[in-house]
Amino acid sequence: MGTLARVLSCAVVGLDGALVEVEVDISPGLPSFQVVGLPDKAVQEARERVRSAIRNSGFRFPGKRVTVNLAPADLKKEGPAYDLAIAVGVLMSSDQLRADVRHMVFLGELSLDGRLRHTQGMLPMVSVVRDAGIHKVCVPLDDHEEAALVHDVEVVAPESLAQLAGFLRGSVPLPTPVVHPSDSDSSAPEESFDLRYVKGQEHAKRALEIAAAGRHNLVMAGPPGSGKTMLARALPTILPPLTHEEALEVTKVFSVTGLLTRGRPLVRERPFRSPHYTISNAGLVGGGQSPRPGEISLSHRGVLFLDELPEFGHATLESLRQPMEDRQVTVSRAQGSVTYPASFMLVGAMNPCPCGHYGDPLKECRCSLSDIIRYRKRLSGPLMDRMDIFVDVPRVEYDKLTGDGHGETSTEVRSRVCAASKVQEQRLVACRAICNADMTAKDVMAFCRLTPRGKEVLHTAMRQLHLSARAYHRVLKVGRTIADLDGADPIDTPHIAEALQYRKREGD
Repeated sequence: MGTLARVLSCAVVGLDGALVEVEVDISPGLPSFQVVGLPDKAVQEARERVRSAIRNSGFRFPGKRVTVNLAPADLKKEGPAYDLAIAVGVLMSSDQLRADVRHMVFLGELSLDGRLRHTQGMLPMVSVVRDAGIHKVCVPLDDHEEAALVHDVEVVAPESLAQLAGFLRGSVPLPTPVVHPSDSDSSAPEESFDLRYVKGQEHAKRALEIAAAGRHNLVMAGPPGSGKTMLARALPTILPPLTHEEALEVTKVFSVTGLLTRGRPLVRERPFRSPHYTISNAGLVGGGQSPRPGEISLSHRGVLFLDELPEFGHATLESLRQPMEDRQVTVSRAQGSVTYPASFMLVGAMNPCPCGHYGDPLKECRCSLSDIIRYRKRLSGPLMDRMDIFVDVPRVEYDKLTGDGHGETSTEVRSRVCAASKVQEQRLVACRAICNADMTAKDVMAFCRLTPRGKEVLHTAMRQLHLSARAYHRVLKVGRTIADLDGADPIDTPHIAEALQYRKREGD
């Protein structure tokens, strides 16, 4: 009769991990293999993978009643990450392997021949292992670089179950994996989307710089082919590089969704996500039967670009309002709720009318007034009130397109953006905010001081433009960013005047 074996593994809940104790008991009776503890289909199928992997690794699978319990039993277990822990537990319970594994966590999917496969969500799982005070983890060789991003944890990375068994017996030494960053893991702006390739549109480039410096939401309106998408694509090249903490946050999201590039365990560039307007609400916000992060979480610390903004579904766009304010999104299901990060810059691009040529001096607009009004009403007032900057992107003239001169490079603009971001970081060090766009009403009162003339200009604008309280705060935040780019404090008249010209006007 076998003995009861206990092996540690880990589950992923949202973007966090949770330790799972795998208990394996072998008792007399008809041959059977049961997995209990709220397993999903993938965990149930682990029985066949583990049985074949054990046999093909030179061990015998016990011909008795095998019961596997995944505790805690009220936590739903999903995915194939428990394969390795179950296999080790079966070998220990059947006395084919003897080792002290009380302070070691086993993670990984098994193939039928006993090899270990890449497993999603490795970074959040190894992070919770460290937080629990455990300093040794076993992961597939393909995942050792991702696991090694977590400090103070020894990573054991065998290629197969047989190799792991030899290591636990002490007969096969496994070297501690070392992370070798690839040359492509650079935070330098991508050359193909450099801002210098955008001809003309100086006003739009200025708005882009302000948006990047304060991480403000931005809407660009203009006829087709005027360069809106190209400007949006250039935005990540002028944003400040990710800090190490931000890179780990982004990497966790990409790890859970399986989007990490092989050989590049750490995401070093700010994400740029551009979903099609046919995307579902769950695809954008996150969700599904087994909740997964959506596009707004995949753009965490980066840019979410919605091209053809009015074409997105009304309910889909309205679902953005809460994440834009709270910088996180909560997905609730019957079995519980999970929270994903959603600190993103929203950039929208739209045409002035359905045909795209309203106000174009060269092409006649064929839309009726009612069509134009109906088109613009697809974007609700509360959603537009949460956008900080509105800028027109007109048709580019032929002379500017064919000119030999280049504008400023992304590197030059990025240097000014980084300087302004550093000022904000120092100013907001005691606050929850990290940039001007994240400031609360309390922060605005404390840090957005106006000169007397600036107060008069803003008071006049409030009265004439009928700005809401939210719009008032957003004007102050944009003005604060413009002043930071100029190295000024307090906010003066030119800063407020420029911030006001980026507000959406009635009739636009």
